[in-house]
Amino acid sequence: MSDDVKSAIKNTPTNDDFDKAKRFFNDEEYSKEEFFALAKLYSDSFRDVKEGEMIKGKVVRVQNDYVIVDVGFKSEGAIPKDEFGSAEVKVGQEIEVVLESVEDQDGNLVLSKKRADFMKIWERVIKAYETGEIIQGKILKRIKGGMVVDLVGMEAFLPGSQIDIRPIRDFDAFVGQTMDFKVVKVNVPTENVVISHKVLVEEEIADQRLAILNSLEKGQILEGLVKAITDFGVFVDLGGVDGLIHITDLSWGRINHPNEVVKLDQTIKVVVTDFDEEKKRISLSLKKLLPHPWEEIDKKYKIGDKVSGRVVSLTDYGAFIEIEKGIEGLIHNSEMSWTQHIKHPSQVVAMGQIVEAVILSLDKEEKKISLGIKQLEPDPWGALMQKYPVGSVHTGIARNLTNFGVFIELEPGVDGLVHISDLSWTKKIRHPGEVVKKGEKLEVVVLGVDVDQRKISLGHKQIQDNPWNNFEKLYAVGTFSTAKVVRIIEKGLIAELPEGVDGFVPANQLSTSKIKNLANYFPVDDVIPVKVIEFDKENKKIVLSGIAALKEKTDAEVEEYLTKHKLDKVTVQDIRNAETSAVDPSDFPNFEVEDKSAPAAPAAPAAPAEEKA
Repeated sequence: MSDDVKSAIKNTPTNDDFDKAKRFFNDEEYSKEEFFALAKLYSDSFRDVKEGEMIKGKVVRVQNDYVIVDVGFKSEGAIPKDEFGSAEVKVGQEIEVVLESVEDQDGNLVLSKKRADFMKIWERVIKAYETGEIIQGKILKRIKGGMVVDLVGMEAFLPGSQIDIRPIRDFDAFVGQTMDFKVVKVNVPTENVVISHKVLVEEEIADQRLAILNSLEKGQILEGLVKAITDFGVFVDLGGVDGLIHITDLSWGRINHPNEVVKLDQTIKVVVTDFDEEKKRISLSLKKLLPHPWEEIDKKYKIGDKVSGRVVSLTDYGAFIEIEKGIEGLIHNSEMSWTQHIKHPSQVVAMGQIVEAVILSLDKEEKKISLGIKQLEPDPWGALMQKYPVGSVHTGIARNLTNFGVFIELEPGVDGLVHISDLSWTKKIRHPGEVVKKGEKLEVVVLGVDVDQRKISLGHKQIQDNPWNNFEKLYAVGTFSTAKVVRIIEKGLIAELPEGVDGFVPANQLSTSKIKNLANYFPVDDVIPVKVIEFDKENKKIVLSGIAALKEKTDAEVEEYLTKHKLDKVTVQDIRNAETSAVDPSDFPNFEVEDKSAPAAPAAPAAPAEEKA
């Protein structure tokens, strides 16, 4: 059969194929039946192969940079020589190749030996993945997240976390090393492989880990390697099992970070403090292997000793000072200054500052030490009696106003209290702000100095003589006068008499009829006639009556009073017949003597029991 006839025949010959082939032979050469028989024999001589399939072929010749291979197909395929590497290629040699394409753009058969080699490796890797076989590989290079490993001829990915059970400090040190690996993940579509060396290590130490866990008990002392350091503590490898030393269990003293005590890869001894069998959590301690610093505290320190330490904590009530590792004392705010009222320790000390202090008390059982800074200097209050004797007059600045009085700064750090009842002889002061504003100067008299309680009592009204001796004569019971309304209160009016002293006018002494809203009838600054119906020099009270004063007026003057204050329901005769007896003082608590039990100076607040050192 000629080449022209062969080319006209397809895999399955048809009548069309016969008609096309007749152009190349005579009827005497082949009959139609003979043609189909020969065509079938020719077609059967070729393999039925698919693209991507690995097949065997024979090298028929080496031509320039290509190796020509016969795979039993209709045509031969060419493979670049570089796919054979340094291996020698001989004619007649049988090799395995992959049919990548039946024909390329030039109609040639496309074969690949490199792909065939990879597929053989891939089959081995898949088998290793399925069976758990250990494969040896060489680490080629470091990449983001891990390493690239040459695994029996193909590249595989080794995550950084899968190199060892311990954290890796230097990844570059592994480049070039040959290690055993297990295939842990295969992605068939992308032909990616993930391997692990860590799982092999874990398998090796599984028995060791189990033995450690089974033998663990509280108080047991073990040796381990510092595996990782975090802000909250240190992880220690106890031989395949990790335990945690919390930052508070690293040292008896305060530390800012665990790396102040231990370093990575350091071998240390630890004691087991707790073990959670369910969660397999092991709590360890380093400090409990060291003697407690409070054991011989009473031999090192005595009350009255001067010590030096670092400020390690600031609270609202004071500052904690670390005298030595594990031994801290509290300087309460009240022990920071003889004269200043310290509201927060940051006014005196700062974090990390080295300060000197005096030991005030020491409780070994409670592990508490009280310290003081002010005791380093003489107590200035001892000299205040001489500087501010009782009766002496001074000018100070109003630093703080409260409901019970005003604190006057006599000098920096020295305050005294003017109680609200000592601000005025004649006025019923509801708040110190009626007399003085914050920051203003005020003249005062020293009434008393209490060195033990750190209090100075001051008075402002005592600058002047007590006018109530004179008022006793001016405003004796039965005295007639006029008064100006200065304030409306619940049961009457506060009215100012001509000498500037305030008196009280009960509502029932203004009208015989009940008045619901006094301000509508007797506004502030209104002047009314009054008669003194009660005078109390001791409690500084003057009670006045408008009705009693009207009884001595003419009918016309009474009518004028009723009209002026819109008392339509009241007649002149009602005024004449009204009662004007003395008023029960219990009805008017605002006229009782003020409570002077408020502190004369702001004492520093005591710390709660748990705050005291």
